[in-house]
Order: sequence, then C-alpha cells, then structure tokens
Amino acid sequence: MTNNQRYNGIDIFSGAGGMSLGAQMAGIKISLAIDHNKDAIETFKFNHPEAETICCDIKEINFENFIDDYFILMGGPPCQGFSVSNTKTRNEQNSNNSLFYQFIRAVKELNPKWFIFENVEGITLFKKGEVLRILREAMLELGYVTKEKVLTASEYGVPQNRNRFFMVGNRLGVNFEFPLQTENKVSVAEAIADLPELENGSKIDELPYRKKPSKYAELMRKNSKKSFQNLVSTNKEYVIERYKHIQQGENWQAIPKKLMANYKDLNNCHSGIYRRLRADSPSVVIANYRKNMLIHPFQDRGLSVREAARLQSFPDNFIFKGSLMNKQQQIGNAVPPLLANAIVLQIIKTNNEYISSSDRNN
Repeated sequence: MTNNQRYNGIDIFSGAGGMSLGAQMAGIKISLAIDHNKDAIETFKFNHPEAETICCDIKEINFENFIDDYFILMGGPPCQGFSVSNTKTRNEQNSNNSLFYQFIRAVKELNPKWFIFENVEGITLFKKGEVLRILREAMLELGYVTKEKVLTASEYGVPQNRNRFFMVGNRLGVNFEFPLQTENKVSVAEAIADLPELENGSKIDELPYRKKPSKYAELMRKNSKKSFQNLVSTNKEYVIERYKHIQQGENWQAIPKKLMANYKDLNNCHSGIYRRLRADSPSVVIANYRKNMLIHPFQDRGLSVREAARLQSFPDNFIFKGSLMNKQQQIGNAVPPLLANAIVLQIIKTNNEYISSSDRNN
C-alpha cells in the first residue's frame, strides 16, 4: 500500500518515533508528534521532516488546535510506574501513571477512527488491573471497540525478546484480530554480524560494513551504504576485565567474586546486568543496555548505538540526536518499528475489509 492522505496519524508520547516509523512503513502519513523530551523530538523531526513536532508537557496541549480526520492515534504514556520490576515507582502517587488519562483525553477530543495504546507488560498487573479497567470503560464510553494483547517482538521479525502490551480500538464497531506471528525468529548474529568491529569507547560515526548481510541486515541496510553512529560507551578497565570472564548467555555470576569486590551485596545484583548476548538467538530486552552493561556476543565491550538500533529494528539510515546517553535511552525506550508495522498493517487490512463489506451491503 502506498502512502495516502486518507491514512494520516498522530503520535503522542512519541519518543524517537519507533511507532511512527512502523506506521509510516505501512502507509500512514504522520501529521503530528508530541513528546516532552527535546532530544527525542529532535530525533523525530530529523527522521520525519514532513511531520509537525511539538516538545512540551502533553497536559499543556489544547487538542482543539489540531482537529483533523485522523485515521489513527498512537501513543505509549511513560511506563515507569507500570513496570513490574520497578517497585520504587509502582504506585498511584507517581505522576507518570496519571498520563494515561491524557491518552484518553486525546482520543476523546481528536476522535480518530483507530487508536493504538502501547505500554510495558506490567500495566496488566498495576493496581490489580485497575488501570486497564478504567481504560477499557473510558474507550467503550467514547464508542470504541477494543482488543488487547501482550506481544513478543521476536515473533514479529524483531531480533529481541521484548514483551509489550497493546490495546487497539476503533469506532467502526469491527472486531480486530492481532497479526499472526512470523515463523522464523531473527538472531543477534543475523542482526548485527555485518556491522563494524569496534572497541570500548569507539566514537566513529561512519564506517563501512564488513561482511555480506543476512536477509534481516539487508533490510536494515536498504537505504544506507555505510554504518552510521558506531558509538560505544567507555567502560573502565576493571569492567572490561569482568567482560572477559562472561560467555554468551551468561551474566555477572560468571565473574570471579574478587573482581566484584566493589559491590556491597551481590545478592542485590539483577540477573540482567553484565549479560553477554547469545549470537544464535534473539537478544534479551535492551531497554537500558548501557546501565545494564549488555555485552557484545564476540567482542569485550558494550553495544554500539547502531547495534542496539538494529536489535530494535531501526534501519541504518535512522539517525538519533542528542548526547550518547540520550541516544541510548531513546533506543531503549522505543517501540520496535517492525512490531508497530505489523500491527498497523493489520489495522489497515481490517479497515479496508470493513469498507469493502459496507460497499457490498449498500
């Protein structure tokens, strides 16, 4: 399907634009993106120059200024308070938790044909399901039929085992079924093996690819002749020494205890830190890959910006703005574009089938 003015969309809590990129790949014209993070909005603006972008607190937005016949509204309110692993912020006092009401307000005032609400899997458990109950009832009252599901990104062509919650709604009254899973999963090696060999602390923006691409890498390289943003955090020598003791699939527990002396209590170490990725399977979640010190499968260093972007299914011509830390955070927070693409394609298919059926009945 080619881009069509009828299929226009708006992305709130847009971040760097992973959801928008997936929607754009499906044929959606992104008209507007809103986020409070200036670096994320700069990234969005650079990669979606046709879209209007606004950097502000969404509570300050008057949606009456942006009324249009939107085909789809997408958004994922900040998820810190919904994460099942984040006990410090998982409570109703966390101001981020209230932002899902802003999503409801946007749907109410902009009245899109379809919406996608995206969040962490933990939202299903937050306050014993109270948040989702409120969301369902609010959308039903606004005239939307909804369907929800937790999807695993690796089952939709993304080389990463990342679970995300999605609620899809429409005011057409049609039943939506989530897209079928793909048969073959993409491994870490298939995703990044053609990218340049790098060292701890590498800061080389452009480098040539180093080998023939896999089918997945070929898709990522489609509009690029070089590998961009080959940027790696600089870890101290004692951290690199720890890396050398960790085999693929292992974590900090493989490090000799004498090299972990600066940790007061190893019992408090999270299983996700100091994990070396397995080359032969999809990656673990890369949400905060710098802080967790995820390790390249073959090289004793952290992941580069481009490698992490590949594991999220961002194509190589997608450029991230801001400091290195901000680039890393934007990638970790993003919705994998290929996952978003699968959902939006299914929405368009369902919508077109509804239109065809209505035409036949008339």
